[in-house]
Amino acid sequence: MELLTSVICDSASDYNGKLCILGAFDTLWSIKYPNQHPHCTLALRFLFNESDQGKHQFKVVFVNADGKELLPKGPLEFGIQIGPMPDKQYFMSRNLTLNMQGLPIPEPGQYSFDIYWNADILASIPLQAVQARAPKPRGKPPMLDT
Repeated sequence: MELLTSVICDSASDYNGKLCILGAFDTLWSIKYPNQHPHCTLALRFLFNESDQGKHQFKVVFVNADGKELLPKGPLEFGIQIGPMPDKQYFMSRNLTLNMQGLPIPEPGQYSFDIYWNADILASIPLQAVQARAPKPRGKPPMLDT
């Protein structure tokens, strides 16, 4: 099994086996923390071959730089069954899109989505949260003498 693509984006979908990605990003800016990112998608594309047949465990964990898990309901975990390769195919690819609302960002810093396959880490997808400056208030424009 190989992870071909892993990206955080605004949205993604599987369209007849094609992974369609919109708005990939790795940085969030905010004036105020703690914060929640309203919506994002984790887009993944896997490649399987004959040796991957059988039952496997898959897990996604969102962590801060210290490794603390941040998803309110805990990591996303599920089992997956890989069957035999279709006739006359050497491999098969599959897409997985995970939509998330209200992603917690407690403070500026480094975060990551850690992807596990059978307890082995496959990838760590980085995300940084940066402190933005508040815009300068605009005063009244100077009066013009006419």
